[in-house]
Formats: sequence, structure tokens, C-alpha cells
Amino acid sequence: MPLGLLGKKLGHTRVYNAAGNLIPVTVVLAGPNRVLQVKTQAGNDGYNSVQLGFDDQKEQRLTKPLLGHIKKHSGFAVKRIKEFRDFSKEVKPGEIVGATLFAPGDFIDAIGTTKGRGFEGVVKRHRMAGGDSTHGAKGWHRRGGAIGQRLFPGTVMRGMRMPGHMGQDTRTTQNLEVIQVLEADNLLLIKGSIPGAEGDYVVIRESKKRPKGWKPPVTVVSKKAKAAAEKAAAAPKK
Repeated sequence: MPLGLLGKKLGHTRVYNAAGNLIPVTVVLAGPNRVLQVKTQAGNDGYNSVQLGFDDQKEQRLTKPLLGHIKKHSGFAVKRIKEFRDFSKEVKPGEIVGATLFAPGDFIDAIGTTKGRGFEGVVKRHRMAGGDSTHGAKGWHRRGGAIGQRLFPGTVMRGMRMPGHMGQDTRTTQNLEVIQVLEADNLLLIKGSIPGAEGDYVVIRESKKRPKGWKPPVTVVSKKAKAAAEKAAAAPKK
């Protein structure tokens, strides 16, 4: 997990790209993230990682062990803490990182908790077809059918798809493209949908499986800016 941020899903909207195409995006508040602790392989921890805290909290609402850990590293009370291993950017405790950790064109993975749907049947939970609606079928329209395996083996097999609690599971959506980065508001506009409801906390990390043919975004420098830079470099220093 080289780079990552804690954020909050705010909602959805649509924006135009440079080609004039309308793109549906999810708006994520991706900061400010405060660096709470930096672990190193050479230290007592034995591995490299960075702990980030997000969303300020009242101190009296934290447990004493957690508050003591935060105070030990001169941090401030936060609602969410996440540790990112092998953080590729050098940071120090107390520093602030935000949406500028990513750039337009980057691909990320979004980790969140899906919406809770409560107790659901097999039609909604597992997308089963259900029974016939005609030809004398009564009371079997949204049922899953037999589960007993007849005489042999005469038991319900483990993992059988049946009605039950749906949602509230941790899910990861991979290869989502960052469309815009609004530095002033610490917002990321990400193409596509992200698990969870509006207001839920999410983890944004660098994509582990980038699309085929992906290349890092290239910064285009105009001829005018290039000429000005060359002129400034050639000017004698005072």
C-alpha cells in the first residue's frame, strides 16, 4: 500500500473532461490527514509504515489507551486512524497530507463498507430467479427451492445460498480513475462508484492492478513557458 488516504464519501455529481465528455464521479473528502506516527524497519517496530488520522474528535470520546497513544506522538484526537505500509512519500509526525497526494489521471482503489440492507431473501441477496408465477405455482415466486440434498448426503451443504443478512461488508472497488483534484477543498472527484452510503468513511489507496496499457500522466509544457524557463536559466546571476 505505497500511498493512501482516509476520506469521507460526500455524494455524486457529473463533470466535463477536456474532451467535453460528461463523466459521472463520486466526491470524496480526502483530507486533511494528519500524520500520527511513522514506523521504520530500523526501529522497534521492524517494518515501515505511516499512521494517518482523519476527522477531528473530542478527547473525552476516545478511550484512554487510544488517547495515550495519540498524545505520545504529539497528535490530536481523531475519529479514524489507518496505518499504511511502505508509504512511498517521506513524512514526519504532525505533517498534513491531503488530496494532492494524487493527481488527475491516477488510478486508485476505494475500500468501504457497503450499505446495510437488513434481512433479505434469495432473489435480492443472491439474484435468484425464484419460482414460476403461473402454471399452478403457489407461494414459490421468490423462494430458493429445495436445500436438503435428498437421501444422500442428506444434509444442507456448507455455503448454501439462502436468505440472510445483506450488506455491511468491506468491499474494494479497483481501478477507479481520479478525474479532478480540488486542492483548496481537499476533494477528489473519482470516476465511478465507491462502496458505502454518503457520509461513510472510505480508504483511498494507489491501485494495485492498473489497467492494461496504463502510463503515468505526462505534464505538457507550452513553448512559451519552456522559452521563459530557458531564458531564466541563461540569465546571469546577481
